[in-house]
Amino acid sequence: MGDRPALDIPRRALTAYLPDRAERDEPAFTWTDRAGAEHTLNWTALLARVQALAARLRSVATPGDRVAVLTRQDLDYVVGFLGVLYAGLVAVPLFAPETRAHRPRLTAALRDSAPSVWLTSVRGEDRLRELVENEALPAPAYVIAVNEVRDGPGGPPADVGLGDAAYLQYTSGSTRDPAGAVITHRALTASVCQVAAAYDVHRGTTCAGWIPFSHDMGLIQLLCVPVFTGARSVFMEPLEFIRRPRRWLEQLSGYPDVFTAAPNFAYDLAVDAVPAPARAGLNLSAVRVALNGSEPVRPATIDAFADAFGPCGFAPVAHRPSYGLAEATVYVSSAGPEGPIVTEFDRVALARGRAEPPATKQDARGLVSVGRPVGQLVRIVDPDACRLRPDGQEGEVWVHGPHLAEGYWRKPESTATTFSGLIADPAPGVPRDGWLRTGDLGLVHEGQLYITGRLKDVIVIDGHNHYPQDIEDTVAGADAAIRRDRIAAFAVDGAGGEGVMVVAEHVRDADLTELDRPRIATAVRRAVAEHHDLALRAFELVGPGNVPRTSSGKVARLAARQRYGPR
Repeated sequence: MGDRPALDIPRRALTAYLPDRAERDEPAFTWTDRAGAEHTLNWTALLARVQALAARLRSVATPGDRVAVLTRQDLDYVVGFLGVLYAGLVAVPLFAPETRAHRPRLTAALRDSAPSVWLTSVRGEDRLRELVENEALPAPAYVIAVNEVRDGPGGPPADVGLGDAAYLQYTSGSTRDPAGAVITHRALTASVCQVAAAYDVHRGTTCAGWIPFSHDMGLIQLLCVPVFTGARSVFMEPLEFIRRPRRWLEQLSGYPDVFTAAPNFAYDLAVDAVPAPARAGLNLSAVRVALNGSEPVRPATIDAFADAFGPCGFAPVAHRPSYGLAEATVYVSSAGPEGPIVTEFDRVALARGRAEPPATKQDARGLVSVGRPVGQLVRIVDPDACRLRPDGQEGEVWVHGPHLAEGYWRKPESTATTFSGLIADPAPGVPRDGWLRTGDLGLVHEGQLYITGRLKDVIVIDGHNHYPQDIEDTVAGADAAIRRDRIAAFAVDGAGGEGVMVVAEHVRDADLTELDRPRIATAVRRAVAEHHDLALRAFELVGPGNVPRTSSGKVARLAARQRYGPR
């Protein structure tokens, strides 16, 4: 596909940049607390705190030991994560055990990584003791409150090898079998270099947002890229965005040359939760990049956000649909400064794996391009024959480059399956081995990458492929009572073979007991039949909060199937 020019990746660990940054007495990280007050660390103060924590960690741990970061998303988290890397240890970026719904994922990652040290704050120590007791977790050798470690010796960062593990990035997978992607120092530096180049992040940029630091996108965009580039980071806790989406937009209004990032649902939520009267006073003219990634990007979302916030100065070309995954540290591809590209393909041809123009509007399925890669190779490959697919034909997305994870922590079989892709017929100049098999389906059209679905999510009915996100989009428009970003479509087995079930939440201002549920179900079934030539096996309308989601806010189809599917 249309690869961009190769990048010159520096042969330095990320923490080697911290002493360079400390030569400038400028704001580095600003955290906005729950009351709206700002707390800032400049580069000099940040380095001093990181050095002090690293010295403390070196006194209780040895190279190769894992250190879990379990603080709230505040300045202590920044110091904690960077302190672990500075000490030459392996960070496990997780989250504070404040939300019970997320505790199964937290405890699974702690059991799997077996960290010898837990980092928290003074106020978080009681919660960790409660977690150990309630979940029967083995207690770590040491628990350190980051905000109590203020003074210590200076000195350079640990002399780590670029192939050494920097941190374990736990993906949003099953709590029964957590997968920690092993991110090396080489991969981390390569990834932040790719992100900086793709979005033109520099010293004058403001990296703003709320994505969790425990998520690959938040960790790289809000914490690591600023260290690499010298950009300023301004962030808040994720729950503050969910509670009051306008706070994110206020944040974007207050700084120059803004680079922000969020999943698709966040842009929808901003439109829905910030009506026209509440948009007064917002100034989004400084937002140069609004990365949209981590879940399928919807054409309707791009249009709705531009329509809603164009009067506030938001430039439509700032919207940058992007693609990435934790196994590639985070970044794979993105739209360029020309902004989003939406292409309509024939729905039936696409279900058969071909990109063709639609004969009529009714036959069209609009897909948002996720652009082109930077500093890496991306190819579309037949997942069974492992042969390259030509442009316009669907296959599995394979990725090759210096930013790939080393594998999964202590999972040799999964590592071999995912990270050892071998192309049977490589073109000249294309590596034969060492490819990451993403599990995502996609195609290349006119040099642009389009993601069409997940290899494991594809539902095959009567020989035709059906993509859950397509069905979910159709259901979203079937009735105004349905919340469009809280819908799960998945395959279910029955006497007649495989079928499709849909579970959807109703909008928050509706009462489930007062809704005309038969009418809504009929509208949904009719819409799915008309657009997909498919009869739903089952449809269930549920209350807010009842469609399972991952830690990053994406709908968890497998969990929905386990909860609502046939027993």
